[in-house]
Parts: sequence; structure tokens; C-alpha cells
Amino acid sequence: MTVRLGPWSVRLAPRALLVCAALALAGCTVAVAAVATGEYTLPVRDVLAALTGDGTPAADLVVSRLRAPRVVTGLLVGAAFGVSGAIFQSLTRNPLGSPDFIGFTAGASTGGILAVVAGGSAMTIAGGALAGCVTTAALVYALAFRGGVAGHRLVLVGIGVNALLLAVNSYLLTRANINDAATAGAWLTGSLSGRGWDHAVPVAVALAVLLPVAAVAARPLRMIEMGDDAARAAGVRVEAVRAAAVAAGVLLSGTATAAAGPVVFVALAAPQVARRLTRSPGVTLGASALVGAVLLTGADLAAQRLLAPTQLPVGVLTAGIGGAYLALLLRKERH
Repeated sequence: MTVRLGPWSVRLAPRALLVCAALALAGCTVAVAAVATGEYTLPVRDVLAALTGDGTPAADLVVSRLRAPRVVTGLLVGAAFGVSGAIFQSLTRNPLGSPDFIGFTAGASTGGILAVVAGGSAMTIAGGALAGCVTTAALVYALAFRGGVAGHRLVLVGIGVNALLLAVNSYLLTRANINDAATAGAWLTGSLSGRGWDHAVPVAVALAVLLPVAAVAARPLRMIEMGDDAARAAGVRVEAVRAAAVAAGVLLSGTATAAAGPVVFVALAAPQVARRLTRSPGVTLGASALVGAVLLTGADLAAQRLLAPTQLPVGVLTAGIGGAYLALLLRKERH
């Protein structure tokens, strides 16, 4: 379906729009449930009143200061991971081409561990994670560049760098003192516990800046999926588009990791689920963002409430879900 807006025309897929609307509704439902439930349960009407500024002082405290920042951070981090995974899976033309597998998450972990060992604050750890992710991406891109960056070469180089960085991370943990090792280990699990507005704002800014970049690159990326030669014949500046997409994906992944730690498998699963729901062969940025947001926030809600009285870090639950999903994906690819 094509909609004309003056001199411009926009192609819309009705199924994709319906899926995105359903995912947005699911995200709102999960968010309200996460804010309303807990040791101090609130009726939904009190939650909505607090969000609009008409709630009681107790409801305002619980909603605005304690629970809403965590939920909003989860939604934004999940969306950032989902978009980052969609970008890299399109670039590599491989469902395993996510930041978890090509070294970027491991690089962010290395930066975070170094910041912990250096005695840094929470903001320093976040900065170290972002710097580690960007540095690793630059290294992988440079090693994979041979007159261009082929998707399979990016994945292979990334897997090798990922293995090396995992070894470095293990070495750093064994050499750190017991307190630093415990702090780093807790951060490496990935968690939304204690997250406030100061964690949510940087991710929101990154999404506001980088989503338009990714959206502009989406159509050329679809052309690049058919091969560099075919894309160049269609007038696509392949390396410029690829570099811009890599930069957007890396910064989204790094910012999300800085906010919540290296939460694994969201970037892997969200784009694949989005493609299957929308039945779209292209780069499903919007659907991937919404799936990532729902997946991460829902996993955090389950880790807090469904497994009570034990509260697990969200990274533990996403790792379990993602491991099962990866096994199914590999089995399907084998057949």
C-alpha cells in the first residue's frame, strides 16, 4: 500500500503496521504490569494517575521514582539492542550476526571490567563499556576490511575477537581483588536493578539520534543484502552506507550495554522474531525495536515477580531463553 504525502510517497505494509501496533500495546501492558506489581501493589488507575501527575504522594514515590525509571530503561535498552541486532544481521546476511557473537558485547564487558578494577563509579563503568564497544568495533571492522567488508568475513573476524576478549575478561576477573571481581561479575550478568532516569536518558538520546540514521540506511542495506555488485549497480554507495550502519549499530549496542550491562541474546532474537511476525524480508527496524523492548521488559518482570521470592538479574533469564532459541535456530538452519 502506497500513501502519497504531497511530492513524496510512502510504502506501507498493512501486516507490519498491525504487528507494530500489537507489539506497542503489548509493551504498554507489560510496562503497566511491571509498575503496578511488587511488594507494594498499586491498582492500574493509581498507576495511570501517578503517571499523569494526579496520584497520591505514595503512588508518586513508588511509580515515578522507584519503578518507572527501571521500566523505561528496560524498554529503551531492549529497543536499542533490537535495532542494533537488525542492522548487523542485515549487514552480515546471517541470523547469528548480532553484537553478542561478533565481539561488541564482549568488548563492552572488557571496558566495564577495566573501569571496575580502576575503582570507577557507575558512570565511569558505563563510559568504559561504551568505549570498549566502540574500540572493539573499530578493531573488527579494520581486520575485516579487504577492499570492503564482506558479511561472512565480519562474522568470522568478530567471532575470533569475541573469543579473545572473553579470555581477557576471565583473566581480568582472576587478577582483580575479591570485591572488584564480585562487582564486575554482578555487572556482567546484566541487570535493570537500581536503574534511574540518569540511565534512561542517554539511551533515549541515542535512539532519537541514531534511529533516523538507521531508517535512512535501511533501504540501501536491503540492496546490499543482494550483493555489493548489485547494490553498486543500483547506485548505492556501499561502503559509506555500511560504515554509517555499523556506526549506528555499535553506538546503540554500546549505549544499551552501558545502561544495563551486557544483556545477551536480545539483539540476536528480536530481529528474527520481528521478521517472522511481519513476514518482511527487509530491515525491520520498528518491529525489531518493539520486540526487543517487550522481550527485555517482559523478562525483567518475570525475573522479579514470577520467580519470587528469588529475584534474578534479567540477563540470567534472557540467557536461558536465548540459549533455547539459538538451539532451535541452529536446528532449523541444519535442516
